[in-house]
Amino acid sequence: MTAPTAQTLSTYTVSGMTCGHCVGSVSAEVGGIPGVTGVEVALETGLVTVTSDGPVDAAAVTAAVAEAGYEVVAGPEGEAPAASCCGGGCH
Repeated sequence: MTAPTAQTLSTYTVSGMTCGHCVGSVSAEVGGIPGVTGVEVALETGLVTVTSDGPVDAAAVTAAVAEAGYEVVAGPEGEAPAASCCGGGCH
């Protein structure tokens, strides 16, 4: 019997979501990141809580949210995400 692995929780703030379809899109994209075991999205607050088997790269979450058509405005620990080509910081 193996010991259960500890789960990691990270919370992000996402802007631009306005309906249940938005929530589903973000959930699906973030849920596809390797190691992610659960995604909870609160439409009213924009909070996205990611449960994973271990640390998940914040850039991967930011890219997944961007793929869904939205923007991460605060990452884990409330930090603003780093600008990247897919985040619009270099155009």
